[in-house]
Amino acid sequence: MRAVRERCVWSQQITHDDLVPYLVEESAELIDAVEQGSRADLREELGDLLWQVLFHAAVAAEDPDDPFTIDDVASGLVEKMVRRHPHVFAGAVARTPEEVLVHWHAAKAAEKRERRSVLDGVSPHMPSLALAQKLLGRAAQVGVGAPAPEVAPAAAVTRPPESEAELGASLLGLVALARERGWDADRALRGTIRALEADVRAAEGDARAAEGA
Repeated sequence: MRAVRERCVWSQQITHDDLVPYLVEESAELIDAVEQGSRADLREELGDLLWQVLFHAAVAAEDPDDPFTIDDVASGLVEKMVRRHPHVFAGAVARTPEEVLVHWHAAKAAEKRERRSVLDGVSPHMPSLALAQKLLGRAAQVGVGAPAPEVAPAAAVTRPPESEAELGASLLGLVALARERGWDADRALRGTIRALEADVRAAEGDARAAEGA
């Protein structure tokens, strides 16, 4: 990474902001590899995402005011993981995944004392369904539930929403249902979209075959 940064005229000009689109793209490709790729795909996409981390660290190392290196990133991560796993690195006890989460959230809360809202730290750039599911979880921490949709999710088939506002409320109701049942709403939609893509490609293949017949 240092050699590329020093010798590649394109890489020399790149900033953190310039890298954001590539980070989003590589993250999406890694998700694809996890959900439907081969082991080779997964290995490659993990490498591509790691390259983004190394690239950002190389840019950060050249900051004139507050530089840091990939070693600083790694050491900070180690310290954080040790703090958040007292049942592994200290004397705390956690016999179930639920007990592990208690320790994790307690350590995280201690780290983020300056936060004034449960919504602090939630990125608005998350995909909408994933963001909705995340916010519902944070809202539950302060006793706030999802607003009741004017058209219940189950009834939306027989009485479709009549406005974007009703549609949004119905979608949020579905996300709340997904969270209640332990489902990932964003992943569920991605799977259904992939099925639709397969149907489209199959239809195109049938059309091409018919044209050639």
